[in-house]
Amino acid sequence: MQAYVLVLYYSKYGSTREMAHLIANGIEATGMAVKIRTVPNLSTMVKEAEPSIPAEGDIYCTLDDLANCSGLALGSPTRFGNMASEMKYFLDQTTALWLNGALHGKPACVFTSSGSMHGGQESTLLTMLPPLFHHGMMIMGLSNAHPALSNTKTGGTPYGASHVSGARHDQTLSQDERALCEDQGKRLGEVVKKLIAG
Repeated sequence: MQAYVLVLYYSKYGSTREMAHLIANGIEATGMAVKIRTVPNLSTMVKEAEPSIPAEGDIYCTLDDLANCSGLALGSPTRFGNMASEMKYFLDQTTALWLNGALHGKPACVFTSSGSMHGGQESTLLTMLPPLFHHGMMIMGLSNAHPALSNTKTGGTPYGASHVSGARHDQTLSQDERALCEDQGKRLGEVVKKLIAG
């Protein structure tokens, strides 16, 4: 099987999905293969089961997609300074991977978007890290070697790429936010390649 980096995200209004695809572009620029996956919406009332393949967009992640990846970029919108419940629900189903150490030693990074500048981006990124630590993954952030990290007037943190989408989620990613997404993908892809090369 060809080695690949998994870009796993949840997106409600499209910003986090756009970030996921930019990060994937950065990973692919290093020569690494990429799988882009999402997780289904949750409902407080079960009316009918979600189809196993969504009607449109990226397909849903399986535990095999996660177990077999060589690296992971994990993205979620900010929900009151925390990851979205859809992503948390998916991660809560990964106990079997934790028991067999399927993710030990694999590099991972996180990314997020929020409706406002002070919407809890950094705390969301931090809440996404504990499951990755428990899985024995190696966590990567963004260093100040990326000029956009110091220049950005909107999203972007040392903990991972981020985006401010606006209260109506109508603000497109800024040039700096786009650059940080691609840089984060390149950094992850380069580390994965080095680890595979041994």
